[in-house]
Amino acid sequence: MDGIEVSGAQTLFFIGPIAIPQTILSLIVVTATLCFAGILLGRNLQKHPGKLQVLTEKGVTMLMNLVRDTMGEHNMGWVPYIGTIFLSSILGSLIGMTGFLRSTTADLAVVLTWAVMTSVIIWYQSIKRNGVLGWLKGFTEPIWVMTPMNLVSEIAQPIAMAFRHFGNVAGGSIITMIIYTALSLLSTTLIRLIASSILLPLILVALGAFLLFLGIRKKKLLPKILAIVFGVLGILGLATCLELLGDVQIPILQVGVPAVLSIYFDLFSGFVQAFVFSLLSMVYIAGACPPPEIQE
Repeated sequence: MDGIEVSGAQTLFFIGPIAIPQTILSLIVVTATLCFAGILLGRNLQKHPGKLQVLTEKGVTMLMNLVRDTMGEHNMGWVPYIGTIFLSSILGSLIGMTGFLRSTTADLAVVLTWAVMTSVIIWYQSIKRNGVLGWLKGFTEPIWVMTPMNLVSEIAQPIAMAFRHFGNVAGGSIITMIIYTALSLLSTTLIRLIASSILLPLILVALGAFLLFLGIRKKKLLPKILAIVFGVLGILGLATCLELLGDVQIPILQVGVPAVLSIYFDLFSGFVQAFVFSLLSMVYIAGACPPPEIQE
């Protein structure tokens, strides 16, 4: 997983005098992907849909039901906005799995912009319903001495939304970085331990060859996997013992672990944070857009 930068100011390349940071490039890719997907999935709709259209309609229906249940029937016009925030967050987290594009949600400026957008919508709807004076009067309720607290609450709302989303992504990246470093050090220690005697690498290679033969003969997967593990460890230990690798360090224990971490931090956690952020946006906007009968 890529590193965390609050400003996202790490420059990827320049277009003339204009610096293009990694976050901007990731945002462009996310936006283009969503636009392309929208065009591709929304064209040539059939009365007898295929599997892709059925899946798309199912997703749209689930989103509409979520907005209806959370915000009410009168707020169904916010479905495109909530859907855009939700999909942008998920794809922004997943794009970090490419290895060369950083996650947009790993940039505080991105999620803070989303949170401020939601707050601006809330303020606009409040002004539209109550007028400017009525909106300002709301900061003095229930009593005028609460005005400073109400102002702080309005400012803290988008900040809390942004830091909740960003903090989980940042925490996942920090944990992953620590585990990567630990596995790298452990790999170096293990290879040096194996290379302490030339006999041990030879035994591991021979054991790997025997397990491979056994796995092929009995058509079992586990012996084949163990054969690869022992064989690779033996070969690396032998190469280190003979000083064939020089100063090159091969973090063999990192193989497989990053994939498991990505499943949690990029897929599961990314989905949960996108859902929570979208849900909070719906709740806050719904509070500023009550049903017509209440507005009257």
